[in-house]
Amino acid sequence: MPDDLRALLLVALLLLAAAAAAALRGRALRRYVATAVIADPDDHTVIDPSGAVRSVQAADLTLPEDALQAIWTPAHLERLARTYWRFLTRATLGLIRVAYTERERFVVLLCRPFVLLRFAAPEYEMDADRGIVRWRIVRGVLVSRRGRGGDGYLEIDVARRPARAAGCAVVHVEVEVANFYPAIASTLSRFVYANTQSRIHVLVTHRFLRSLARLDLKESRAGRFASPPPGAGTETVADPPPDGRDRRPAGVSPAERP
Repeated sequence: MPDDLRALLLVALLLLAAAAAAALRGRALRRYVATAVIADPDDHTVIDPSGAVRSVQAADLTLPEDALQAIWTPAHLERLARTYWRFLTRATLGLIRVAYTERERFVVLLCRPFVLLRFAAPEYEMDADRGIVRWRIVRGVLVSRRGRGGDGYLEIDVARRPARAAGCAVVHVEVEVANFYPAIASTLSRFVYANTQSRIHVLVTHRFLRSLARLDLKESRAGRFASPPPGAGTETVADPPPDGRDRRPAGVSPAERP
């Protein structure tokens, strides 16, 4: 068996075991500021004929309006990104970690050089109603050759929704992986991918979305949008595209579901 194939199988088994162990751990009592309800789209995970995966997990958060106002800033969007990576490490019992450089992010198994996923530095877009943080996929053990340096990305998208009661706010949160070519699917089979890496991703992402009800957003390591010193300028954030657009990569359809 080729070394790369052994590595992929090992990663899949370790992640599966870690996610299962994390799911069985007792939950400590925590203070919840919001309520989180999973709201995945019907075609939440699809694979197109070329092997490109699009997976979207979503939740609706209901919270006090003043609580949302306090965190609707680029700095807190950056903290949301950091919270996602920290949750990934905790959900896998420390097996999966994130290494930072100025231009890249590395998702590693314990440490480098065993890089599972390598991303470009995050891109941020935000206005009064919507915020997006996006990491473009570069390469990694979990990425097939076809998907390296392509159009794949991981994205967290937060958008305000009409309030259901006075004094309350609703935020729709989506975690999307798009145009991703998984190495497990191309090396082994789509069935193996669907029942290992894909299932783990959905499980962990749902737990992350539910955890947002605590509004426990961790300080960013990069600190790109941290408060500047007096007299310094502030970095601008690009406006997001119109909400409701079809962001599905070309050619992806719900014809094949993991």
